[in-house]
Amino acid sequence: MAEQEKYILEHEKPILEYQKTIDQVKEQNKKNVLWTDAELHKLQASFEELKKKVYGALTPWQRVSICRHPSRPHSIDYIRNLCDEFEEIYGDRVFRDDPAVITGLGKIGGEKFVIIAQEKGYDTKSRIERNFGMPHPEGYRKALRAMELAAKFQIPVISFLDTPGAYPGLTAEERGQGWAIAKNLMEMARIATPIIVVLIGEGCSGGALGMGIGDVIGMLEHAYYSVISPEGCASILWKDASKNAVAAETLKMQSEHLLENEIIDVIIKEPLGGAHHNPSVVYVDVKEFILQQWNVLKSLPVDVLLERRYQKFRKMGKVAYEESPALGAASSV
Repeated sequence: MAEQEKYILEHEKPILEYQKTIDQVKEQNKKNVLWTDAELHKLQASFEELKKKVYGALTPWQRVSICRHPSRPHSIDYIRNLCDEFEEIYGDRVFRDDPAVITGLGKIGGEKFVIIAQEKGYDTKSRIERNFGMPHPEGYRKALRAMELAAKFQIPVISFLDTPGAYPGLTAEERGQGWAIAKNLMEMARIATPIIVVLIGEGCSGGALGMGIGDVIGMLEHAYYSVISPEGCASILWKDASKNAVAAETLKMQSEHLLENEIIDVIIKEPLGGAHHNPSVVYVDVKEFILQQWNVLKSLPVDVLLERRYQKFRKMGKVAYEESPALGAASSV
């Protein structure tokens, strides 16, 4: 409770206050019984209803805040809790190792996988070390190196996405950031082994997509996947970053929108209020998703697998037409 109080979200404040009241009543009742068990039960039932009401009416921006909660499980947590064994692979064999990307060989449920994951870090020291989850070009090259190793030994790949975007600094541009991402997009489309993508947090721009091409894409309920962050969108469209809530709603970047538009394949439900409220449940559900998808994909011939992957991304996007009052003709939107 102490950690959740430290990082309490705005929409959770009424819940926290109610919880404090219940705790105080119970503590007072130990010294002087004023509340019956039936009254305490009714109070607890009201508390549960409040949580359902608050968490059942979340705005897109509130869900973004859940997605960014400091206590939300990170990629390294999934690796530690899902893998029976894990051996990390370092470096891109060109420039250096990128701590914002974790790669390695692991076993989940007795099955072998090559794992690539974007990691933000927790405290100030680890966040600086991990560059806040923003990969440099060497991070994408390291991921590709691991995937090519997976294809060589016919091991499936799991990719955990959680990044605010690729690092936009001068050093990354000098080393070919755009080229590295484009290279990954091309090569992941034809890596001859199954790729399972799990979107666990922020999936922002090409930084996420550079490790997000796969045969099946699962997404946690309160994660988001977008070409740009809400703040960035608001700054560009309205020249006002404070309109982030409007941008979050306009972008349609939540899991249900992406499922409807066939950008993702599966929504992985989160505990009430978000994954940080009960991480152990999320680990079980993500593990089940991975193993279920692997059982389906492993029976597909490689040529069928690659054609399905190509068609999956080739058909994304829709064009709608509406009559233009000014021109009196149809225009695409």
